[in-house]
Amino acid sequence: QALPVESGGGSVQAGGSLSLSCAASGYTSDSWYIGWFREAPGEEREGVAAINTRSEITYYADSVKGRFTISQDNAKNTIYLHMNNLRREDTAMYYCAATRFAGVVTWTPLDLRRYAYWGQGTQVTVQV
Repeated sequence: QALPVESGGGSVQAGGSLSLSCAASGYTSDSWYIGWFREAPGEEREGVAAINTRSEITYYADSVKGRFTISQDNAKNTIYLHMNNLRREDTAMYYCAATRFAGVVTWTPLDLRRYAYWGQGTQVTVQV
């Protein structure tokens, strides 16, 4: 299974927008969760958003609800994270990850311990 590949990171002013892409070939045509996670310096990695590639149901951390949107484009095998109204505290390395599931899931899709396939990350810096 090819690993996810992130792109789209960069530097943006507070209040601005940025969109990240995750090339996820092979992940969008079956039962997968694709998640976006972030890790700020000195902080633990945390779940930001996730999507069920079969149902397209989405999940968000409270800190990004209403500002971030995760979506998928099956034709392009790509998962996007659209980030609006960015804040300084959104500064982090953002990772895309994938995990396969079967049946009813009893764990939160934002739990990074459930994810087996990880990209290398893309840096997002919010300047104030």
